[in-house]
Amino acid sequence: MSEDIAKNIKMIEFYKTELLSSLSFLYGAMFKSKNSDDITDALSDIVMTAYLLGKRLGMDYGELDAHMLDKIHLQIIEGHEAEKWYKDLSGLKEYISGREEG
Repeated sequence: MSEDIAKNIKMIEFYKTELLSSLSFLYGAMFKSKNSDDITDALSDIVMTAYLLGKRLGMDYGELDAHMLDKIHLQIIEGHEAEKWYKDLSGLKEYISGREEG
């Protein structure tokens, strides 16, 4: 039992490190890379690692999606700049909602 707890803690620490590493890579790619594949790769790593970290912390993927939808909805209501200027949050909400249905 204590081995399982230790392994879980180790994975949580690993995912935290992966998030920081991916974020650093993203900043570097945005600064010096003309290759959008590097940026896409870094963003994909960040999203994937966030889901995996959430799982290690006791959340399931659907719970994360539902909470994210709630946050998006609230930010739309509060008039977030990304929504006012570009309708980014509405687009993301539509995408995540469609993903849940499909």
